[in-house]
Amino acid sequence: ISSKAIAAVPAIIVFGDSSIDSGNNNYLPTLAKCNFEPYGRDFPGGTPTGRFCNGRLPPDFVSEGFGLKPIIPAYLDPTFSISDFATGVCFGSSGSGYDNSTAAILKVFPLWKQVVFFKDYQTKLRAYLGDEKANEVISEALYIISVGTNDFLINYYNFPQRRAQFTIPKYEDFLISNAEDFIRKIYSLGARKLSLTGLPPMGCLPLQRTLNLKNPHSCSEERNKVALKFNEKLKLLVVKLMIELPGLEVLYTDVYELLSQLITQPSQYGFEVAEAACCGTGLFETGILCNRLTPYTCLDADKYVFWDAFHPSERANKIMSDEMLPSLKLAFQ
Repeated sequence: ISSKAIAAVPAIIVFGDSSIDSGNNNYLPTLAKCNFEPYGRDFPGGTPTGRFCNGRLPPDFVSEGFGLKPIIPAYLDPTFSISDFATGVCFGSSGSGYDNSTAAILKVFPLWKQVVFFKDYQTKLRAYLGDEKANEVISEALYIISVGTNDFLINYYNFPQRRAQFTIPKYEDFLISNAEDFIRKIYSLGARKLSLTGLPPMGCLPLQRTLNLKNPHSCSEERNKVALKFNEKLKLLVVKLMIELPGLEVLYTDVYELLSQLITQPSQYGFEVAEAACCGTGLFETGILCNRLTPYTCLDADKYVFWDAFHPSERANKIMSDEMLPSLKLAFQ
């Protein structure tokens, strides 16, 4: 049987930030890129694709789990064409957020621009498959949305503008209203099956531990609490949208819980290190600071929960994706 015949969904379509960006930022003059070694060293062919990882990302594993292809290509990658994108495509941009001003910091694609790409994609898909088939792909596809961490860690905590405008609860509400606008926008363009990813335990990312001056090298509990609060609001949004938008199915994907387990019980999952990353010292290196010449990079990323100071290793991504898959399949078979 062809993979098409057994696939529960015809395509995986991805929006968001570096947790899912498979290389769109390679085509931007931004610091938020990683199309160089040692990134991608465990990717098929050992290629640095622009994924912030030593290998594959969760949407790649989810696609494979649904019987589709094992990698989701970046929309701007000229080596792929609409025939590749027909079964899966990523519009995500590392450094992006629900807040447009977050994307502006690193000069990357905000969510509204990712929607422009999605419209452009639909035009190409209709020309390629014909209207009826294309519309079926668009309405039956699984949409993965993973974004929000940068709004806090790159924007709110680092720059005074949003802090002057908003308290943290008010900023969360602002982000939630942007998330709602975004979902309504893609719904109006035909999206019906959504996996909405919550925030991770962002206070436990190695870089946040390094910056935790009150309690060096431990998780920032304050930042984790913010993530949990935001996630509660995201869950309420899911309920609201499913009531208000006919035919919309949204599954909230709890990455906080999944990643917390790997961080707090690493040995149960076969990891040796959870508080520092594989690349360099593991304390702060990410992006350009994690390069071919960076000393101390570990030899076996499978022993580490984190690949760089901000992003999980391929093995952590695989474990989390395997945990997510049954509920995704149950919701969207």
